[in-house]
Amino acid sequence: MNWKDHIVSDTEILLGKPTIKGTRISIELILDLLANGWTEKKIFESYPKLTENDLKAVFAYLKDCIENELYFPFPKSA
Repeated sequence: MNWKDHIVSDTEILLGKPTIKGTRISIELILDLLANGWTEKKIFESYPKLTENDLKAVFAYLKDCIENELYFPFPKSA
């Protein structure tokens, strides 16, 4: 999966936040929906332009971000 085929960053769209190519649907929005219990089915029903490969690309993108240390470290909780 080459996430670059599905995810773009354009300063003219959502101030450059990564989005699904051809949409204004941000990676942040998709992750927020999943974190709040939305199923893939519900996401596809609400955003019919999204494809299964778009969602796979979100996770491939995150994997690359973590591998390249593009994340915010946080302290251990007590």
